[in-house]
Amino acid sequence: MQVLQTSIHLENIRLYAYHGVLPQERRTGCYFVVSLHIHTDFQAALACDELTHTVSYADIYNKVKEEMEVPSQLLEHVAGRIVQRLYRDFPTITAITLRLDKENPPMGGQCESCGIELKTRR
Repeated sequence: MQVLQTSIHLENIRLYAYHGVLPQERRTGCYFVVSLHIHTDFQAALACDELTHTVSYADIYNKVKEEMEVPSQLLEHVAGRIVQRLYRDFPTITAITLRLDKENPPMGGQCESCGIELKTRR
């Protein structure tokens, strides 16, 4: 079998956090949703049933959660921190697509969510 690509994804991680330009956003907080598509080589795990041959979803989740707990004004800054942390802590990751959405943003109108998407490569 020829493996063309291997990747891991975590969809719609919903976390309460304190990000926003307005001071009240950083005081009261709101829900954010993070989705990740992570390229990493886990070909060895296809044949060997051991966690050491892949990246743990739980470990990725915990790193994302830790970075989301640090207040920032800009979603772009939060996304940059998350991506840098994942590259630092998981050397087998070669590329990351991250989507970060803020639910019910305070913009004077009805909007379910708004956010950013970041595609990176090591």
